[in-house]
Amino acid sequence: MTTKRPPELIVDPADRLRSSSESEPPPPRQPKGQKPTPPPRQPKRKAAAGKKRGWGKRLVMWGATLAVWAGIAVAGLVAYYAHDLPDIDKVTAPTRRPSIQFVSADGQVFAAFGDLYGESLDLAEIAPAIAQAVLATEDRRFFSHFGVDIFGLARAAWANLRAGHVVQGGSTITQQLAKNLFLTPDRTMKRKVQEVLMALWLERRFTKQQLLTLYLNRVYLGSGAYGVDAAAKRYFDVSARRVSPYQAAVIAGLLKAPSRYSPLNSPEGSHKRAVEVLGNMVEAGYMDQRSAEMAALGGAAQAVKRAAPAGRYFADWALSRLDGISEVAGRDVVVRTTLDLALQRKVEAQVQALLNGPGAKANVSQGAVVVLTPDGAIRALTGGKDYDDSQFNRATQALRQPGSAFKPFVYLTAMEQGLAPQDVYDDAPVKLGNWSPGNYNGRFEGQVTLRHAFANSTNTVAVRLIDDVGPGRVVATAHKLGITSDLGRDASLALGTSETTLLELTQAYAPFANGGYGITAHGIESITTPDGQVLWSRQGGGVGKVMSDQALAHMHEMMSAVIGEGTGKAARLDRPAGAKTGTTQDYRDAWFMGFTADYVTGVWLGNDDQRNEMKKVTGGGLPAQLWKSVMMAAHQGLPVHALPTPDLTPSTMADTEGTAGGMVVGGNEGSGGDPVRAIGNAIDDLLGSIFGR
Repeated sequence: MTTKRPPELIVDPADRLRSSSESEPPPPRQPKGQKPTPPPRQPKRKAAAGKKRGWGKRLVMWGATLAVWAGIAVAGLVAYYAHDLPDIDKVTAPTRRPSIQFVSADGQVFAAFGDLYGESLDLAEIAPAIAQAVLATEDRRFFSHFGVDIFGLARAAWANLRAGHVVQGGSTITQQLAKNLFLTPDRTMKRKVQEVLMALWLERRFTKQQLLTLYLNRVYLGSGAYGVDAAAKRYFDVSARRVSPYQAAVIAGLLKAPSRYSPLNSPEGSHKRAVEVLGNMVEAGYMDQRSAEMAALGGAAQAVKRAAPAGRYFADWALSRLDGISEVAGRDVVVRTTLDLALQRKVEAQVQALLNGPGAKANVSQGAVVVLTPDGAIRALTGGKDYDDSQFNRATQALRQPGSAFKPFVYLTAMEQGLAPQDVYDDAPVKLGNWSPGNYNGRFEGQVTLRHAFANSTNTVAVRLIDDVGPGRVVATAHKLGITSDLGRDASLALGTSETTLLELTQAYAPFANGGYGITAHGIESITTPDGQVLWSRQGGGVGKVMSDQALAHMHEMMSAVIGEGTGKAARLDRPAGAKTGTTQDYRDAWFMGFTADYVTGVWLGNDDQRNEMKKVTGGGLPAQLWKSVMMAAHQGLPVHALPTPDLTPSTMADTEGTAGGMVVGGNEGSGGDPVRAIGNAIDDLLGSIFGR
C-alpha cells in the first residue's frame, strides 16, 4: 500500500526563510554549574549615534518641508498683494490736484489750495546740499542697498525696542518714493508688502540717480509744496538751485513731519530740527563740524517770518465762486482778490478781542463782519471767532433774522411812494389779526415823525408803514437792492422776521453809500496762470439805479439820525455816516449795519445755538462798538468825505411837500385810508405773488 504525502502548503517566501532559520539546531547546552554565556552587546556609544542620526535626518526632512511650504506661502502672499499694484509706467506723470493761490489786493499770497509743484530739476541742477542733507538724514546707504536696507531695518528695530515705542523708521528713499507716488500712507501689512515690492521694482527700472531725482522733485514738504524747488520757494523765496546749507537742512528736516517742523508753523521747532540734520551731515562726511556750527548760527536770520494766517473764511468763500468759471477747471491758477490783508487782520483781531472780553461776559460766542467798498468789493470778511475751531462761515452761510436792520427797505419803499422824514405817524398799539407787536422799551410816544421813529427803531410805526405800502412792494425793494433770500409777505417782515445772510444784507446797504446804485458783492478781480496769462477778469458789475434821488436823500437824513441821536449813538464817527441797528426776539441776534462814503460794513453777533440767548445784547451795544472800531481801522489815513446825498432842487422839495409833507398819516388817518392807494397796494401784492417778486 502506497502512502500518500500530504500536499505542501503555499507559504510566503519570507515565512519559508523564517521557518528555515527556526529549524537550525539549538546552541549547545552548558555544563551544570556554569552560568549561561550572555549574547554579545552593541556598544552604547554606537547606539546613541544611530539615534542621533535618525533624529537629525528627521529634522532635515521637516526643515526642508517647512521651507517648501514657507516658500509657497510667501509666493502666495506676494502674488496676492501684487495683483493690484499700480502701473509703474505712470511714475513720470502722476495725477495731482490743481494749485490755486489767492492773492490780496496788494499782491500777498494769503491762502493756497491744491498741490503746489515747483520746477522739475535734474539732480545736477539742485543745490548739492539738499541731496546731501536728505541722504545723511533719510538713507545713508542709498547707493549700496538694493531698495531695502537690511542694516537700516535692524538698527531701527533695535532703537525702537530700547525706546519702547517707534522712534526710527527703516524705510529707504526708494521705499518712500514708492509710497509717495503709488501707495496710501495707511500702516497696514498690505501696504508695507506692496511698498517693498514696488521698491524692488523701481530699483530694477531706474538708476540710483534717477530715483533720487524723482524723490527730490515729488516728495511732500508741507504747506501744499511738493518737491524741493516748491519748498525752497514757499519757505525761503529762492530756487532749489541756490539754497544755503542751512536752508537745505530745514527742507530735509521737513521729511520727518512737514507740519511740525515747518518754519511757517514753528520757527523754533524748524531750527532745532535743522541743527539735527546738520549734525547728520557731519556724521556722514558731507561737511565738517565748524561749517555746520556756522550754518546753524546763521540760520535764525534766514528763517521765514510770517504773520498768522488771515482771510481763510474769505478764501473758502472765494474758492466756492470758482466753480462757475469754466476757464479755471483743471489748471494751476493765481486768483487776484479784492481783500485788504492789513484790514482783514485788524478785523479778525477786533472780533476775537470783543468775543474774549465783553462778549464772553454777555454770553456772546460768535461774530461775523463784512466790509465792502460802495462798489461791492469785499475788503474784509470774517465768518467766526476762530477758523481753526469752526470753518462754518457765519457771514455767508448762516441764515439769521435781521430784526430792525431790515427796516430801511420798508422806509425806502415808503419814501418812493411819496412820504418824507417829516411826515407823522402814530406810535400807538397796533393789532393785525391776532398779532400785536410792541416796542422794545414797552412805551408808546403817540404822534412822531418818521425820522424820529426810524432813528429810535419804533416797531409800531414800521408795521403801520408796511401795512400802508404793502409787503409785496417792500419785498420787491429788498430784492432790487441785493437781498436774494426768500422773504415773507406779511406785516411781520417790517421787523425783520425773514432770514438772510450778513453778506446779503451788507450788499443791500451799499446803494445807500454809492448814490443809489445796486451792486453785487465780489471778491475776485482776475484769474491768471502762474506765469501771468489772464484766464478771466471781472467785467462791469452792478444793476444800475435802484432808488430815486429824492428817496435816497430822505434815507440819508434818517439813517444819519440813527448815529446822531438814535439807537446807534455808540457808533458815532468823525465823519458823516448812516446806519441801522437790529435786535431779534429774545436777544438771539444783534446787528449793526452802516456806511460812509468810503465803506459799507455789517456786523452780526450771536450764538450758533439760537436757544442760547445773549444777556440783553442789542444792536446799539456791542455790535455798534465793534462796527465803530472796524470803521476807524478802515478809514485810518483817509480824508473825510461827505455822503453822496443828492442835491434836491427847491422845485423837487415843493413837490415832495405837496404830496405828503405835513400830513398826519398812520392809524386811522394814514394812507391806508386812501382808497386809490389801497387798491394800488392790493394790485401790487397780487402781482408780486404771481411773479414771485
